[in-house]
Amino acid sequence: MTIFRNPQVILFSPDVVRLARFYESLGFTETFRVPKEGEPIHVDLVLDDYKIGIASVDSTRDDHDLDPLSHGQRVAVILWTEDTAAAFEPIISKGAEALAIPHKWLDRLLIAWVADPDGNPIQIVQNL
Repeated sequence: MTIFRNPQVILFSPDVVRLARFYESLGFTETFRVPKEGEPIHVDLVLDDYKIGIASVDSTRDDHDLDPLSHGQRVAVILWTEDTAAAFEPIISKGAEALAIPHKWLDRLLIAWVADPDGNPIQIVQNL
């Protein structure tokens, strides 16, 4: 019997709205927001079956008594594509920072790395 289902990653952010807009510009769709009106403390977004949540650093501290980090390379978001090279420049134009230009890895993948506006690494990858 499986006791877990529907996994997702939560990114802690000092600016939930800014980061949600960035991921929406990549094709993610908002599926959940709290509160529904005003400044959100949590937003969920989905692309295909991949769900990302963005949670406010302050809310996570105040509501859950955790001490989340809001900067640095704590997690990587992986985005599969048919053409890494073609996807690289448009994601930079949407506010990502280039970390590594497209390069072959393991002789079977083409990979590039960028960072979202909060510094979380995003790997853009395709099968060769």
